[in-house]
Amino acid sequence: MGYLELDRRGAEMLFQVLTEREEKNSVAIASNASFSEWGNTFSDPRLCAAIIDRLTFNGTIIETGSESYRLAHSKARQHLATTG
Repeated sequence: MGYLELDRRGAEMLFQVLTEREEKNSVAIASNASFSEWGNTFSDPRLCAAIIDRLTFNGTIIETGSESYRLAHSKARQHLATTG
């Protein structure tokens, strides 16, 4: 979440899916952006807040750190190649 901006219709559809799945099934969403940055993804701040509310209510937030796994993996591979 956060790489592409969702138009209003896309955000409404996501909200509808989250609402229908609430307390019935699990939802997993990954993002490199913090919730405070999600306003850049959703054009409507109220809809953005509602989506975050749906995701966080009775949810579990897992923070894996700020550095990208892919970036760390590439750096380690590059280090091995140069030290060989």
